[in-house]
Amino acid sequence: MSNWQALEQKYYMQTVKRTPLTLVRGQGARVWDDKGREYLDFVGGWAVNSLGHCHPVQAEALAEQAKTLIQVSNQFYTIPQVKLAELLVENSCLDRVFFCNSGAEANEGAVKLARRYGKLKLDGAYEVITTFNSFHGRTLAMTAATGQTKFQEPYTPLPGGFINVDYNSLEAIKEATTRDTCAVMLEVVQGEGGVIIPDKDYLKQVRAWCDEKGLLLVLDEIQTGLGRLGRLFGYELYGVEPDIMTLAKGLGGGVPIGAFLAKEKACLFAPGEHGSTFGGNPLVCAAAYAVTRFIIDNKLYEKVQQVGGRLKDGLEGLRQKYPSIAAVRGVGLLLAMQFESDIADEVLAACLERGLLLNRVKPNALRFMPPLIIGPDEVERAVSIVDEALASL
Repeated sequence: MSNWQALEQKYYMQTVKRTPLTLVRGQGARVWDDKGREYLDFVGGWAVNSLGHCHPVQAEALAEQAKTLIQVSNQFYTIPQVKLAELLVENSCLDRVFFCNSGAEANEGAVKLARRYGKLKLDGAYEVITTFNSFHGRTLAMTAATGQTKFQEPYTPLPGGFINVDYNSLEAIKEATTRDTCAVMLEVVQGEGGVIIPDKDYLKQVRAWCDEKGLLLVLDEIQTGLGRLGRLFGYELYGVEPDIMTLAKGLGGGVPIGAFLAKEKACLFAPGEHGSTFGGNPLVCAAAYAVTRFIIDNKLYEKVQQVGGRLKDGLEGLRQKYPSIAAVRGVGLLLAMQFESDIADEVLAACLERGLLLNRVKPNALRFMPPLIIGPDEVERAVSIVDEALASL
């Protein structure tokens, strides 16, 4: 048997600290490594695998489309792209969509659209206000948009046009707004920042400020969209409508696809002003359509409310038991457990030994992102493993 981890060390750029585990197969909420050991997967491809691993609906859509038409350029119409566009628009508050390949690309496109709006409607305004502790992607521009110095410092000087301010503070946004501001871009919940939940009225206040100043509100729903928070889209939880919304991760359930949607007033791209060779190709759109259709038809987001509540209650029970747990927070099936000290790596390793995969989102915090199809028995097993892990430390 090949030593895959040694080969990775030799051939792959060392851009991520991997868990020492080589996964070879997945089914539902479970995966198996190259030694045949089974694990309960609460990482879910970083909130990507909406329907778990290798769901029949997705697998069949991919197989059928792979036998039919995989890739053509966007010079031509294709049916899966139009079907997916219709499904997203008809089930959201937005009017048009553009497909790309990732969340970073979706956010790049959203910012380009906001700048186009600023140029045409706001006397050339081009700056986008984002927040500290946010995460919007790994491209150079989205690194500037991401308000975390650990991501920004290796690449300075960064592209201009982004102003980072405190999250959950309307006053900070007001103070940063100038004649050059064209948009405010926020995550509904700061996922990569440690699952930080905004105050109940924060997004409504920002929406009102944007309306008052004629700015666009861009909501990054890369991690929160498509049922993750217990509603189809996160903005529904807070009673606001964005002018532009970005999606990726759960949209394809595992295939690489991103999208940004916009209100008609913001759809100002002219032909040739934006594009993507692979964006919205027939293969990924067929898979994303099957996944999204399944989520909507089966109202998985309602089940997420129930099972997510059960998971949160279980983790809260552990917080009462272990003084080392500082907080449990989150919505739906996007949850975090924060510790009083930097022990997340130790807890992660102890959970791994016992067959549970989690994500160390910060040195003192673990993130839980199971598939939307996770069941109550699997939730109870996960909580039990975390309990055993903490007891072992």
